[in-house]
Amino acid sequence: MSPSHRVEYPSLRSTSVIFASPHSGRDYGWGFLRRSVLDSRTIRSSEDAFVDELFASAPSHGAPLLALTVPRAFVDVNRGTEELDPALIRGVEKALHNPRVTSGLGVIPRVVAGGRPIYRGKIPLAEAEARLRSHWHPYHGRLKTLVNESHRLFGQAILIDCHSMPHEAIDSLCRGRREKPEIVLGDRFGASAAGEIVDEIELAFRDEGFRVGRNTPFAGAFTTQHYGRPSRGQHAIQVEIDRSLYMNESKLVPNGNFASMQAAIDRVIARVAEVGRPQDLPLAAE
Repeated sequence: MSPSHRVEYPSLRSTSVIFASPHSGRDYGWGFLRRSVLDSRTIRSSEDAFVDELFASAPSHGAPLLALTVPRAFVDVNRGTEELDPALIRGVEKALHNPRVTSGLGVIPRVVAGGRPIYRGKIPLAEAEARLRSHWHPYHGRLKTLVNESHRLFGQAILIDCHSMPHEAIDSLCRGRREKPEIVLGDRFGASAAGEIVDEIELAFRDEGFRVGRNTPFAGAFTTQHYGRPSRGQHAIQVEIDRSLYMNESKLVPNGNFASMQAAIDRVIARVAEVGRPQDLPLAAE
């Protein structure tokens, strides 16, 4: 099988920051589409479409960019391998209560956005395990390597986990709030990153004119929980961007604001990369 993730490396790694886009994959295999009851557009509704393109300039600022190329609907690398759904996978015993799994959004998703089922019936446990072996483990193996490299080179690692959120989800989950966020930073309520780092990231977005919220309605999932160890100099922050800012959500195409949004994100990347750039730059990875 061809690799299901890619890494864009900088010519000179000059910052401890790593960018990752785990949900922008759009390589929907013919076999997967054939088995699904959804059409080729609906099955993409959980995809963080074009997020990898929004953050594509990261290497020019000295930071690597990791992106999964298979879709979230096939395997979700922002879930733990134990988050297997007994309602989807034959041979999985009923697990302890997990809201994500119960809702159908486990590591092998049962539904896409809006709770629409992907399959008719169940899939074998062996198939679920094969997906984890082929895609989940290689992705996290590479991410762990990138984090360890940053720690070795710079004495710290700052992981920016890049996502997008449906505009209707913001309206629904933030109902009653006077100001609805366009960007949500998730640090698991301070558990996955140092406050001063998150403050700098928030300021970078605010200076571009974005409304920024923290942890509500998205505080971060497996990746921030697993990699965020601020006491060890290992920080993980989830970034959620309102999709309506840069794409037509119904047609799944970039909108007329895409280029200006990409330029704004580029300026944010430059600011964030500077946060992870030491004053006395050590020998960095070519």
